[in-house]
Amino acid sequence: GSNSGKRLRRVKLDAALQVSLGQTAETQRAGWELAGRGKEPVTSRHPVPLLLQPELHDLLKPISDHIQDIQSFREHNRGSQLFNHLSAVSESIPALGWVAVSQKPGPYVKEMNDAATFYTNRVLKDYKETDRRHVDWVRSYLSVWTEMQSFIKQHHTTGLEWSKSGPIAPASLFNQPPAQSAPCPPPPPPPPPPGPPPAFSDDGSKPQADSAAAQHSALFAQLNQGMDITKGLKHVADDQKTHKNPNLRSSKTKSKSKNPKPASSPKAAAQKKAPVLELEGKKWRVENFEQKHDLVVDDTELKQVVYAFNCNNCTLQVKGKINSIIIDNCKKLGLVFENVVGIVEIINCKSIQLQVLGKVPTISINKTEGCQVYLSKDSLNCDIVSAKSSEMNILVPEGDDDYKEFPVPEQFKTVWDGSKLVTEPTEIAG
Repeated sequence: GSNSGKRLRRVKLDAALQVSLGQTAETQRAGWELAGRGKEPVTSRHPVPLLLQPELHDLLKPISDHIQDIQSFREHNRGSQLFNHLSAVSESIPALGWVAVSQKPGPYVKEMNDAATFYTNRVLKDYKETDRRHVDWVRSYLSVWTEMQSFIKQHHTTGLEWSKSGPIAPASLFNQPPAQSAPCPPPPPPPPPPGPPPAFSDDGSKPQADSAAAQHSALFAQLNQGMDITKGLKHVADDQKTHKNPNLRSSKTKSKSKNPKPASSPKAAAQKKAPVLELEGKKWRVENFEQKHDLVVDDTELKQVVYAFNCNNCTLQVKGKINSIIIDNCKKLGLVFENVVGIVEIINCKSIQLQVLGKVPTISINKTEGCQVYLSKDSLNCDIVSAKSSEMNILVPEGDDDYKEFPVPEQFKTVWDGSKLVTEPTEIAG
């Protein structure tokens, strides 16, 4: 009947997600063991920290791939009645990227935990009076990140601790079993994970252990053929994300259709545009790149501009002196440039890092979540203008090879002084 069909879909969803989460956890554990055996594959982080990351990007790519699989899995199951559960996992799973955070990874994990809480609060609202198993699941899942924060604070406060005496870690070690005669012991183990979250079905009935186990076994046999269900999915823009677009929150997900259309289709895959890096007139176009950390624009002229669009998890270097740079609709992009005579503009982006090697008069940040700006000694007098943006930090050079971080205010207080409005930054309470 319909209830058994719902239960089977729920078990299939749960099994697939557990496979992907398990693979992700094992990959990160391999990374910890590797860090305990080998030196960091970057000899120096200064004076160009954003350019000296390709080795780490290659080394950590397996973790990044698993994270993207999990996030795509959520988008593939938008019609599920457990979409808030999937969203909580999808929005917080980037916390596993803390191994690439060079300064205070603990707060980064907390930020991801807060993102999960947005959706787990919805789960609690829907089920706290009707099904305690969902409440237990929320408590169990959030404890993963709180325990990880404690572990990081104790063992990796300022970033992933690498071996001081082992050989430089090559990327190939990441996919190999640990060596039998390691030169030094591995780092302290991560905290033991909490017990598996309680299982529950869409119809509210408690599952039978034997039948559930049998269904899981059959489903795992199918899933072991490959996690190809996420292939061909296009990147989801911020305006399509539930927590970014208030209009989507107010509309209920249509899940009652007897014959729902599949989430992915050949058309969706065909819409993915080819990457472009070319000079078109006076404009350098850098578009549609994924996982590319050696993008370089050189042989530039003063009248030229660089326009980077729809690049995800990339590093772009711009050499010479040019007119302006625009970064539009990019995510996890690192930008390193020498000299700009006009403006550098970041708009509609997320998780951007940019570094000035020479001079720039103005940096504009608009509609962006997460932006770190590394200034040079010659660019300390530049104007930084921001609007509708959050999580912005300016890093000022301190000494020969270090930076001091300053957050850009996001909250303001406005008062009437009798003749005009006066606005000034204010500390966030709490």
